[in-house]
Amino acid sequence: MPKNIVTQEMVLAALSKVQEPELHKDLVTLNMIRDIQIKGDRISFTIFLTTPACPLRTRIENEAREAVASLPGVKSVEIQMNASVPADGRVRGLLKLPIHNAIAIGSGKGGVGKSTIAVNTAVVLAQSGARVGLLDADVYGPNIPTMMGINRLPGQSGDKLIPAQAYGVKVMSIGFLVKPDQPLIWRGPMLHSAIRQFLTDVDWGELDYLVVDLPPGTGDAALSLAQSMPLSGGVIVTLPQQVSLEDARRGLEMFRALDVPLLGVIENMSYLELPDGTRMDIFGEGGGEKLAQSAGVPFIGAIPIDPTVRTGGDEGSPVVISNPASVAAKALRAIAEDLAAKISVSALRAAENLIPIKMVG
Repeated sequence: MPKNIVTQEMVLAALSKVQEPELHKDLVTLNMIRDIQIKGDRISFTIFLTTPACPLRTRIENEAREAVASLPGVKSVEIQMNASVPADGRVRGLLKLPIHNAIAIGSGKGGVGKSTIAVNTAVVLAQSGARVGLLDADVYGPNIPTMMGINRLPGQSGDKLIPAQAYGVKVMSIGFLVKPDQPLIWRGPMLHSAIRQFLTDVDWGELDYLVVDLPPGTGDAALSLAQSMPLSGGVIVTLPQQVSLEDARRGLEMFRALDVPLLGVIENMSYLELPDGTRMDIFGEGGGEKLAQSAGVPFIGAIPIDPTVRTGGDEGSPVVISNPASVAAKALRAIAEDLAAKISVSALRAAENLIPIKMVG
C-alpha cells in the first residue's frame, strides 16, 4: 500500500484546527469548507466566507493552507475563496423583500458626513462581490444621486421602478423623482408612505446588503423605516466635538428605542494630517471613542479630514473609487469590512439561538 495517502478525513481534521477569528469556531464546524479534491499529493478546496468583504480573509486562507500543507505527503494546496452572506433571520415577509441584511447609517445632526460613509460603504461591499442596494431615505436632503454620479432612474419593470446603478450598487432616492431645487414639505404620514414605497415599489432583486442613509436627527424617517422593515443594525456617525457627540448620543438612543441592534460608532473628520506627518485635531480628540465606550457599543473607526473625499462626492466618484490609496479611502474600506464582519457574526449567532419547533401530529 502506498505511503502517505491523504484522505478527505485527514484534510477536514487539519482544517478543524483553523479558527474563524470573528466567530471563534473552526472552519469545519461552521461548514465553510466545500468541494475538497485530492489528486495524489495535490489538495484543493473552497472556503466559503460569511461575507465577501471579510477583513480577515487573507489570514484565514494562510492558516488553512498551512494546516493542510503540514499533512504528510501533501506537496501543493490550492484554495478558492468564495462567500455566502447569511441572512439576519429577521422576517421581511410582509414586504416580500429578499434582503439578507439591512444597515441604517444615522446621525444626531447634519453635516457629519453620514451620506459619505453610506455611499462608500455600499461601494466597498459591492466591490467585494456582494449584491448591494443603497436607499437614500434622507428625503429632505437627498444627496446620494450626486455622490454616486447618477441623475435618473432607468425606467419601470411592470409596476415596479428599476433602481439606478453605479459602481455595482443599486440606488434609489427621492432625488430621482423631484426637481433639484424642489423642497419637500412633508408631514409624517407622507414620509412614511414614501419610505414604504421605496422598499415595496422598487425592483431591488435579491440583496446581500441594503445600506440605508437616514436623515439627520431622530424624526419620522427612522421610525418609518424601522416600522416598515426590520433592520440588521444601526450605525451612528459623529464628529469629535462635544456638540456633535451630544446629538449623536440622541441618535444612538433612538436606535435603542426602536429596538435596532447597534453596530457601533464612527468618528468622521477625526483629524487633519499635515505635510510633516503630524496630526491636527481640528474638532477635538477621541470623542467618538469616548461616546462608544460610555454607550457600551463598539467604536468602528475614525476617518481623517481629506479634501479628496469632498471632491469625490461632488464629482460623483466616491473616494474609494477616485482615490483608493488615500488614508481616508483606506479608513472607509476598513470600516465597511468591519461592518460586514459584525453583521455576519450577528446573523450566525441569531441562527444558533433559534429554537426548533417540533410539530406533533
